[in-house]
Amino acid sequence: MKRENKKALDDFLTCADAMSDDILTDTEKMLGSMPFILPVLRERPEFFTLSSLADDMIIRPKHLPPRTAELVALAAAAATGAQYCMQVHIRAAAKEGASRDEILDAILIAALVGKTRVLAPALRELCDALPPDTKSR
Repeated sequence: MKRENKKALDDFLTCADAMSDDILTDTEKMLGSMPFILPVLRERPEFFTLSSLADDMIIRPKHLPPRTAELVALAAAAATGAQYCMQVHIRAAAKEGASRDEILDAILIAALVGKTRVLAPALRELCDALPPDTKSR
C-alpha cells in the first residue's frame, strides 16, 4: 500500500471507536432493532467500522429501494436458515413498508430455492447412479 494511502487509513481508523458508536445507533434506527452480533463485533472497533461501512453500502444499495433490499435480505436469511437474521429483516422489511403478504412471498421464494438446493444435487446423483430407464429391483 502506498504510504499516503496507509496514512489515510491510519487516520481514518483513529476515529473507529467513535464511529462504531454512531454505526450502532444508525443501525438500530435503520432496522428497528439491534442484531446480536453487532455489539460483540464492536469490541474490535477497527474491524467493526470497516466491516459495517461496507455492509451498510450493501444493505442499502443505490439501485434498490430499502423495502426491496430488506425483502432480499430476508430471503437470503431464510434460504440459509439464519433465524435471528430472519427476525431482524422481517421487522426491518415491515418498517420499510413491506406488507405481510410481500414478506410471506419473499419467504416462500427462499423456500423454493432452499428446496431446490436439496433436490437438484440429490436428484442428479440419483440419475447418475440409476438412470431413469433403470428398472427398480
